[in-house]
Amino acid sequence: MFGLAILFGCIVGFALGLTGGGGGVFAVPLLVYGLAVAPREAVGISLASVGGTAMFGAVPRLVRGEVELRTGLLFAVAGMLGAPIGSYLSTLVPEHVLLLMFAVLMLVVAQRMWEKTKNPALPSGVCNTESQDQRDRSACQRDEDGKLRLTSKCARLLILVGLATGVLSGMFGVGGGFVIVPALVLFSGMAIHQAVATSLFVIVLVSISGVASHLANGNSLSLETTLQFLVGGFAGMWLGGIVAKRLKGPTLQKTFSVAVVVVAAFVIFKSIAFP
Repeated sequence: MFGLAILFGCIVGFALGLTGGGGGVFAVPLLVYGLAVAPREAVGISLASVGGTAMFGAVPRLVRGEVELRTGLLFAVAGMLGAPIGSYLSTLVPEHVLLLMFAVLMLVVAQRMWEKTKNPALPSGVCNTESQDQRDRSACQRDEDGKLRLTSKCARLLILVGLATGVLSGMFGVGGGFVIVPALVLFSGMAIHQAVATSLFVIVLVSISGVASHLANGNSLSLETTLQFLVGGFAGMWLGGIVAKRLKGPTLQKTFSVAVVVVAAFVIFKSIAFP
């Protein structure tokens, strides 16, 4: 189990390093089917791993001033309130149904990544190396210096999306970058590179709330497995980052999309055939 936890963490980290984001969707299936971890505990371990990995990327961006703190904190507070709701909702759903719902979520992520290959300007949130900016079509407005005008309408919109992100994180153990990044770009008019940095900052805080509510709901969380998964994840991220520099982005994204669909199909088969 010791070696497998590190190996599986390395696979998740490698996927994250290759694509820049989105690889966390592999965590729950690997934990459940590879390490025989109960689905609800797998969600908690995945959340902790996602949060730790996001911190690895968020800290240097925070130091460089790429994170828009005010918008990120508003989003994060809403997400932190949503995470306990998601964690509670997961206790009401049978575990095989939870896995089926997770598989559907994986298909959404795969579709986002595939669309990204056809439209590089798309803010997918599953490719944290995104660097293309789009024309401002946001619902919220900004001053000439780029500062967000936090009107009541704008705040309500960001809070609602933040809540939804938190619910997803608490329920499925995912970071929710595929929701956060497009929301920040399309709703707040944030530049894509800044949205990626702010998303990582939000994921760290929401993951902390998710793990805390996961434990508060009486779910177990193996600290040993979590730490091993994280160690493997960091090593995999480093290796994935090296390989990514030698491969073309669209090729990586298409390969990632196909891999996610295959894993999702496996999860659906196992959940239906062996509930």
